[in-house]
This record gives sequence, C-alpha cells and structure tokens, in this order.
Amino acid sequence: MGGSLRAWRGRARLRTVALIGIDGSGKTTQAHRLAEALSAAGHPATYHRNAGGRRWLGRLAHRVGRPDAQRLVGRNGMLAIESALRWLAIALALLSCLITGRTAVMDRYSACQYASIRAHGGQRWERLARAGYRLFPAPRVTFLLTVDPAEAYRRIERRGTDHESMRWLTAAATAYRTLPEYPSFVVVDAGDSPEEVSRRIRAHLTEWLPATPPADPGTAPPAGPPSNGAAPAGPVRAQARP
Repeated sequence: MGGSLRAWRGRARLRTVALIGIDGSGKTTQAHRLAEALSAAGHPATYHRNAGGRRWLGRLAHRVGRPDAQRLVGRNGMLAIESALRWLAIALALLSCLITGRTAVMDRYSACQYASIRAHGGQRWERLARAGYRLFPAPRVTFLLTVDPAEAYRRIERRGTDHESMRWLTAAATAYRTLPEYPSFVVVDAGDSPEEVSRRIRAHLTEWLPATPPADPGTAPPAGPPSNGAAPAGPVRAQARP
C-alpha cells in the first residue's frame, strides 16, 4: 500500500507550492530557485510574487513626508489595500497556471495576509479577508520559512531597498505561529545558507525533484591517471567549483 501511494503521488500533478514567512526569511530567493528546479526536472513552473503593495505604499509615504504606509492611509486603509492587491495577485497567478498547466510557485499566499492582519492587530479584517480568500485552493505544500527576527532585520538592512522594524518582524513571526493553518505548514529553518535551505525544501518534494540538484552537464567527473599509469591523452577539462 505504501509503495502504491508513493507511486500515485509521483504521478500526481504539483499544481501550487507556496513559500511564506516574515520579510527577510528568504522567500523570494527560494521561490525563484524552486521554480527553476522544478522546470529543470521536467515540471514547468512559474514564479509568482503575490505582494500586497506594502513596500510600494511605504515608498510613497516617504515621498510625501510620512514615516510609513500606516501613517499615510491609516491602519484600516492599509489592510484594505494590502488585502485587495494580494487577492488580485493570487487570483491572476492561479488563473495563469490553470490556463498554461504550469506549476505555480507562490512567493506569499493567503496565510501571509492573515499573518499581516494579526501582526497589525486587525482581527476584524482577518474575518473579512478569510471570507474573500476562501475562494483559493490550499497549496499542495506550504513552506513556512522561519528565521530569527534579528537575523531577518540584518538581511533587510543589508539589501538596502526597504526597512522593517524589529517590533514588526517579531509580531509577524508570532502571527504565523498562531495561525490555525500552522500545523499544516512544512516549517523550514531558513537561518542557514540559501543552498542549505534549498536542500531542505527539495527534501519535501522528492516526488517531483531529486533530493540534490543534478550536476552541471557541462562538467566532467574528476579525471584520474589511466590504469596503466600513462599520462592522459589530451587536456583535462577544468572542474567547476562547488
């Protein structure tokens, strides 16, 4: 029975995978890597960044002299705009993959909106958001990338494109852990190198991906001396660095 179940899962189509987590957890990097890996393994996939516009609103706020998006449009206004924009982004991503038959690799999904609302203390908005987002199917796998908020803060400051406060990052990390969907998430420690995080993600998708990335076809295995002790007949191809 176990073998037949694994075989069935191997034949099943991987429609949607979601990567969620606080800002600075590496969602975008890993979503891009996963889409590329799936496509290389024969499962055409498309990356979708389901942003809610908070970064854009924050930049707009700075331009007009406000410290952040919430001070620009108010908490309720920000949550309404963010919920609507993310809903539209997810809907378009799902429609695109339904038409093309490609796997949707989601950089953020509905759980991100629920966590954002909780972190902002807008419980009333969460009920409304869940009513609207109920239309969307649950992803086949949802990876929650976890990282210490202090490390996430350092990563955000290093990239230099935006800013998040430690207070917000801590509140968001707590919000993800308190979601009712949390037990269904595959929790991945994202505090290590991107390569190690990718390996952990791939380990949960062995029905569609090899556990480790395939070797670069342009490289040859290390060449040793011929068994008869003679020197190689031609030049030895240089090996790619790991």
